[in-house]
Amino acid sequence: MRVDAHTLAVDQVRLGDHAFFSYADGDARWEVAAAFAGMGHAAGDKVIIVPDPAVSRQEACGRVAALDGTLEQALAGGHVICASMREIIRPDRRFSPPRQLVRLRDAVGQARQDGYGGLRLFVDMTWTHDLDVDAESMMAWESSAHDLFAAGEFAAICGYNRRAFAPQVVEAMWAGHPVALLDRPGELRGYRSALGCHLIGDADIATRASFMAAVTAALDADAGCVLLDLSRLCFLSVGCASDLLRLVAAAHCGQVVVRCSPAQARLLRKLDAASLPALALEQVADLR
Repeated sequence: MRVDAHTLAVDQVRLGDHAFFSYADGDARWEVAAAFAGMGHAAGDKVIIVPDPAVSRQEACGRVAALDGTLEQALAGGHVICASMREIIRPDRRFSPPRQLVRLRDAVGQARQDGYGGLRLFVDMTWTHDLDVDAESMMAWESSAHDLFAAGEFAAICGYNRRAFAPQVVEAMWAGHPVALLDRPGELRGYRSALGCHLIGDADIATRASFMAAVTAALDADAGCVLLDLSRLCFLSVGCASDLLRLVAAAHCGQVVVRCSPAQARLLRKLDAASLPALALEQVADLR
């Protein structure tokens, strides 16, 4: 999927977010679910994982626990649970959007009463095939659920298997959710806007070549003022930060504005960013 201004990494999802995620690689869904559950557990939130109906509860628990060792204890203690949509709607046998909205509100309230900060839900949307929910009803349900997030006590990731849903449905869901996620944790993606180059994800040893290519392309594209937006990076390594300063020093631009978080600004200053007269740091509050 393409990335744009509403794209984030899964590590940045917080309570109040209603996020879209799509996958074609089966391992990616577990990586995203485990990262989401791990972050939620660390933050003191209750987490519910609704896997593909073809996957048993035991397998789902095993897959996420294998990716994040802290989740094994969280699963045993009930802080993180795996459940099918059939279990969630029981005793009903058919899915009803109005009833589900009520149940989710009740579940959020119960989580708060139990001492959690809020409720996080990761749901693989292939449950709609299992319960014979047509695409139009599913899309209407997704649109109607936005009010659940207003209080900042609930977050959800809706996962769409690109091999199980029509491309137009996946595209509509990507556009219709307030947040869209990168394909997997640790990834680095970027996009160009009229303002400049925006980078999302992790800039580290695994993505260093992609980071350098994106920065180089942005610096080569404009001889005037260039914006490099790092504010949606989850991680900026020393190596990538050093590469950035080296590329800026060699660039033929009038000015390079680096939009960055306070932590990123501190790192760049430690690496002597002030010695580059063409470089300006535009410090913004941490996005997440």
